Amino acid sequence: MFTRRRISIIALLVLGFAAVLTWIVPSEAKDPLALTGYDPVSYFAGSKPAKGKAEFTADHRDQTYRFASAENRDAFSANPTQYAPQYDGYCAYGVSRGYKVGVDPLAYKVVDGKLYVNYSKSVQKTWSKDIAGYISKAEQNWSSLK
Repeated sequence: MFTRRRISIIALLVLGFAAVLTWIVPSEAKDPLALTGYDPVSYFAGSKPAKGKAEFTADHRDQTYRFASAENRDAFSANPTQYAPQYDGYCAYGVSRGYKVGVDPLAYKVVDGKLYVNYSKSVQKTWSKDIAGYISKAEQNWSSLK
């Protein structure tokens, strides 16, 4: 027979297990806005990325992007593949490891004219140790993750 104490212990164990799973299993959940609302064109301007505004948007590959200005929106619309992040904005390191995970839009690097974002700045440090190698692995994995 279950006592209140046993039920409480079981409930705590179940909750603890669920918490561990959410920490271990990579999340595929993404913000409804690509780059969590940052302007993808601004990453190529040489300064910090800028937050986009709700009045300047464009859709690309089933994602909505926001832009800091109408000019940036128009530049993106004219050539979205030039500005859109690689791997649909999922973490470049995560894709190289075989899974999709969200990103910190400020953990980024433009490499050979392409925008790559990472889960966090600490993950970006790992990714930066072998950028070419991780990009190569991500390219191999990407088609099976789509």
